[in-house]
Amino acid sequence: MKKLVLVCFLLFAADKAANAQGCAMCTKTAAGLDEKSARGLNSGILYLAMLPLSILGTVGYIWWRHNKPLEK
Repeated sequence: MKKLVLVCFLLFAADKAANAQGCAMCTKTAAGLDEKSARGLNSGILYLAMLPLSILGTVGYIWWRHNKPLEK
């Protein structure tokens, strides 16, 4: 099980350039925006990140609850 988790982690973290392609584009776009538009862009990014983060949090919580040692 530990090997599987390690392999999955390495596969997702192997190519950082592919995972961060939008960063330069967002920075250049946000630099040319006014305050209200930049705030809207940041809110949109947070809105789009809520679903994946909540799924990961739920899976992590369920995993943690099922792997706790039994108390006697």
